[in-house]
Amino acid sequence: MTQTGAPCAVWSRSSPETGTRFSMKSARTEYLRPAAAEDVPALLALRTEAEHWLRSRGTDQWNDPETGDRAITKWRASIDEGRAWVVIGEHDEVLGTVSRGPVDRDFWTDADRPETALYLYKLIVSRKASGRQLGARVVDWMSTLAALEGRTWVRIDTWRTNAGLHAFYERLGFEHVRTEAPGYRRSGWLAQRRAGTLTLPGDRLPIGHRGAQPIDAAAALELPLQRVAHAAEQATRPPHGGLHPGNDEE
Repeated sequence: MTQTGAPCAVWSRSSPETGTRFSMKSARTEYLRPAAAEDVPALLALRTEAEHWLRSRGTDQWNDPETGDRAITKWRASIDEGRAWVVIGEHDEVLGTVSRGPVDRDFWTDADRPETALYLYKLIVSRKASGRQLGARVVDWMSTLAALEGRTWVRIDTWRTNAGLHAFYERLGFEHVRTEAPGYRRSGWLAQRRAGTLTLPGDRLPIGHRGAQPIDAAAALELPLQRVAHAAEQATRPPHGGLHPGNDEE
């Protein structure tokens, strides 16, 4: 892969004895990098596209404009704190995003041993990337990161009424823990997957920075922003009732 994420090619050679001709196929070019302030317009576009798609599917998720305004404010904070990431395609376009964050004390209690988990938020994939399994690959990266940090779980909380989203995560190996329903929250379907579990072990997303050569997913923990994010997560514990966004709430 080039530094800009330009497409590359993989040659497939046949045995001379068979007489089969040489062939060439495209290799995957997507990679993850930390989100930057310049990515905010692309993140807004991802959010708007997701809202329209969800509405077409008949779910009430993200149908409140006020929720969207809060999402943008929190996205900017996640970028500043090094907790937001974007998936970049072969033309340097943003194809997806994911964030990590502090435990949400509206949902997870001390009995859940919150320090044992990495908390995944705001996973969105562009409809133009449908079929590339980017969602599964991003979750695999978060699972690898959680294992490298010595955690036991990757945890999510999602919109309570979006059964299709619940089924998606269950197909990726998440197990439903319970559903919480505080009156001021729309999220609360809680699930977790054991850290280190990989759905697509042979199709990992490489990691990179702007203008830098992407590196293998296993080296993700060496990125400075991840160490900053990990320290910030440990230092930040929201009080019960705080309005930290759920995985798909804002």
